[in-house]
Amino acid sequence: MAVRPLRHTLRLLPPRKFLFILLILVPVCVISIWTYGQKVSYFFRPVWDNPPPPFIHMPHFYAENVSMAHLCRLNGWSLRYQPRRIFDGIIFSNELDLLEIRWGELHPYITKFVILESKTTFTGIPKPLYFASNRARFAFAEGKIVHDVFPGQIATPGSHKDPFDLEKSQRIAMDSLVRNSGIAHGDILIMSDTDEIPSPQTLKLLQWCDGMPPVMHLELKNYLYSFEFPIDYSSWRATAHIYGPHTGYRHSRQTDYILSDSGWHCSFCFRHIKDIMFKMTAYSHADRVRRKDFLNSSRIRKIICQGDDLFDMLPEEYSFKELISKMGSIPRSSSAVHLPAYLIKNAEKFKFLLPGGCEREPE
Repeated sequence: MAVRPLRHTLRLLPPRKFLFILLILVPVCVISIWTYGQKVSYFFRPVWDNPPPPFIHMPHFYAENVSMAHLCRLNGWSLRYQPRRIFDGIIFSNELDLLEIRWGELHPYITKFVILESKTTFTGIPKPLYFASNRARFAFAEGKIVHDVFPGQIATPGSHKDPFDLEKSQRIAMDSLVRNSGIAHGDILIMSDTDEIPSPQTLKLLQWCDGMPPVMHLELKNYLYSFEFPIDYSSWRATAHIYGPHTGYRHSRQTDYILSDSGWHCSFCFRHIKDIMFKMTAYSHADRVRRKDFLNSSRIRKIICQGDDLFDMLPEEYSFKELISKMGSIPRSSSAVHLPAYLIKNAEKFKFLLPGGCEREPE
C-alpha cells in the first residue's frame, strides 16, 4: 500500500489536531537546536565545510647514537659547521606545570626563553601574572629568560570584544619582545603556545642542519588532559622560523611544509580543577561554555578520568569517517615511552600527567 506524504496526512487532520501538533513540534525543534545545535552542525561539517589544503609532510629521521651529519643527510639537508641559536617564544596564561616541563626539557638547546604574559585573559577578564609571581620556580633558566607584561584589555559590559582580536593583539606584541631579546637574522625562532612542546630531537635538527625551509610547521602528537589520553597527530600550529626581516609572530598557517612527529601538544593538562575552569572561561573558545554546569568541579573531574569532552562537543573533522572514528571517549594509553625526559625524571611531581594519574587536585 502506498505511503501518504506527511503534508497530505497533515491536510487530513482536523484543525485542532494540526494546531496541537505544531504547538509540540515547534518548541521541540527550537529546544533541540538550542541544546544540540553545535552537535548537529559539527556532525554535518563534512557536508558544509572543506578541509584546508594538505601539508607537505617532511620525514623526520632520528635515533639515539646516530651522528647529526647522518641525520641531516637523511632529512635531505647538510651539516652546519656550527649550531644555530634557538629562541623559544611563547605567550603565557597559567600553565605553570607545563612551562616547567617545557623549559626543563628544552633548556640545553635554547639561547633565550621569550615569554609574554597578559594582565587580562583573551576574554577580557583581569588575571594574575602567574609567571611573574612564580618566577623563582624557574631559577634554573633565569639567565635565559626574556619576560614582559602585556596590559591586555578589560571587557566592559556590552562591549562584545572578540577574544580572537585580543589574542591577536598579544601575539603582535610578541614581535617587539622578540626583537629586543637579542635575536639575529639566521637564528631559529620557535613560535608556539606553552602546551605545544617541540622535542629535543627536533631542536637538534634545527640547530645543526642547513637546507631546511625558512618556515616549517611542527607536527605534534595531540594529548588531552594528560599523556594518558593520546588523540592523533593533527596539531600543526607550532612553527620554526629561520629569523629574518619579515618574520612575524603568528599562530596560524604560514607554509605548506610540516616536519613530522616533532613533539607534544598536551591540551588542558592542568594539576588543579580550578585551573581547568579558568582556561575554559579565559581562552578564545570560551563561548563553548554553553551551560553553568559545564564548570561544575565534580563534572570536570569525572570527564577527565573518562577521556570525554569538557564542552560536550563532537570532534571537528572534515570527513564522516574521521568524525565517527573519534566520537566517544578517548582510549587510555598505558605507555609512558617517548615522552619528555624531564617529565619522566620528575614523574612523582607530575604523576597527574602520566598513565593512572587522572585524579585532579581541587585547589
